[in-house]
Amino acid sequence: MSDISYLEAIEVSKVFGRKSRSKIAVDGVSLSVKAGDSIGIVGESGSGKSTMARMLVGLLSPNKGLIAFNGEDVTQLRGKHKSDFRKDVQMVFQDPYASLNPRMKIFDQLAEGPRLYQLYDGELRLKDAIEELFMSVGMSVEHLNRYPREFSGGQRQRICIARALAVQPRILICDEPVSSLDVSIQAQILNLLKDKVSELNLTLIFVAHDLAVVKYLCSSMAVMERGKIVEHGDSNSIFGNPIHGYTKSLLKAIPTPNPIAERERLSLAKVQ
Repeated sequence: MSDISYLEAIEVSKVFGRKSRSKIAVDGVSLSVKAGDSIGIVGESGSGKSTMARMLVGLLSPNKGLIAFNGEDVTQLRGKHKSDFRKDVQMVFQDPYASLNPRMKIFDQLAEGPRLYQLYDGELRLKDAIEELFMSVGMSVEHLNRYPREFSGGQRQRICIARALAVQPRILICDEPVSSLDVSIQAQILNLLKDKVSELNLTLIFVAHDLAVVKYLCSSMAVMERGKIVEHGDSNSIFGNPIHGYTKSLLKAIPTPNPIAERERLSLAKVQ
């Protein structure tokens, strides 16, 4: 996986509905993600960022353009190539309450993927690996035999992260994974994600509406407005010197408890 882009969107468009009732969600977007990249896709609700993420993971097919994995069209993958893609590209969704099967115990949900891909030699090794993974996301082993209803939102999102990591993916796509959580829990989940991405050397695609969160997690970012990428580049550069007016408006929307820093940020935005 040296120099090639092993997940790539080429002039991708997605339209929902038909004719007069149709809506363009993504409009001619190109995005290249190489091994080890950490890229954020930022925008307000309706900007197309979540639709883009779902196309990258293969849950939606583009109406136009191409999503390529290792140079192959994702929609045309078959057999082992399709299986490899599903294993290598995992997603953590926004709603941890809807993401877990309410009728399955947590252990079985975490073990489902590794069993499918035969990652471990025997149930004992699988059990040890699941327990180690579960503890690594801040959960207690004795809770593996519980059902999702017995956990809080933050705990469920930790479980969802563990489930995505259980199949040893190369790419982790996160679609606003903290937006439905209490503010006091959000930082814990973001820190967990940052630690796991670094520890496992994962490629990260993080979807959010908050530029500050993306800057914390990602080295680069793509800002989406009305289905198009309007600004793309290094996170520090975009955060410190935004070019597009939409990016500036997103920066202004970032809350800060420091009134002096707030005045300086607003002053900077006006000058630019």
